[in-house]
Amino acid sequence: MRQALAVGIDYYQNGSPLYGCVNDAHNVKAAIERHGDGSVNFGVKILTGTGPSDMVTRVQLKDHIRQLFDSESETVLFYFAGHGHIEASGGYLLASDSRRGDEGMPLSEILLYANKSKARSKIIVLDSCHSGIAGTPPDGAALAELAEGLTIMTASTAEQYASEANGSGVFTGLFVDALNGSAGNLVGDVTPGSVYAHIDQSLGPWEQRPVFKTNVKSFVSLRTVQPPIPTADLRRIVEFFPQPGYEFKLDPSYEPESDIPDQTNTAVFSILQRLNRVNLVVPVGALHMYNAAMEGHSCKLTVLGEHYRQLVARGRL
Repeated sequence: MRQALAVGIDYYQNGSPLYGCVNDAHNVKAAIERHGDGSVNFGVKILTGTGPSDMVTRVQLKDHIRQLFDSESETVLFYFAGHGHIEASGGYLLASDSRRGDEGMPLSEILLYANKSKARSKIIVLDSCHSGIAGTPPDGAALAELAEGLTIMTASTAEQYASEANGSGVFTGLFVDALNGSAGNLVGDVTPGSVYAHIDQSLGPWEQRPVFKTNVKSFVSLRTVQPPIPTADLRRIVEFFPQPGYEFKLDPSYEPESDIPDQTNTAVFSILQRLNRVNLVVPVGALHMYNAAMEGHSCKLTVLGEHYRQLVARGRL
């Protein structure tokens, strides 16, 4: 069982409004509640603060966060988009009724709930200003207090503001893109690590810098999407390349546009071309796979291809 709480607050009684946080929470919900094939993923509860009659109070925020981390789910995810605050006592997430920064939900308290959670995997995703302080006590900047199984991703460092653009948080826009497939690996898994790598690569050195903190033995898959190559084709890599450094010999019978195509060989060549498109296989002595076949050259595994060959050989895929 997998549960998630998505919170987006645009309306603040005592502070400046925001304009993309509610939409961001809905977009995150839409991205994680089902896998790419339509099967159920996370059961998502959403809290939004849109106006005076639709607020997320501090009490509501605290109760729902505590309930999430008290659940018996194997994986829990907490997402927040809204105002954040930092001072000497630490960082806070601000609710609609917060009158000042330290009346928000303390990040240290959220961390306490997460660290005590019985869930095997806990993921906290924060799109708020100064959220990078999450997981770091204010009196020990070099120390991180993360229990095993906990991962934290934040939009910016403790010193930075989180930016909005085109009605959405910059960080959340990239987060949702990653979940929707941009961060999927060759078997279709989207992990916290691959999500962070996607966001990190997308933001320049002069922009807000996302923060990633984790204490895990293995990454959980947040969502599965359509892999760029069928898994059945990927598993045949050990058939074509039975040992490290092996070169698969080609000839014109592998190319369907040649004068002597062989049906069995062209079917194999089609798979080799798919492996080439995802950087697992490269031609030897030719620029393209077509030329390698027509000129009687061979193809071989890339370093990444050898990695996947070993995974298949060990029964890991």
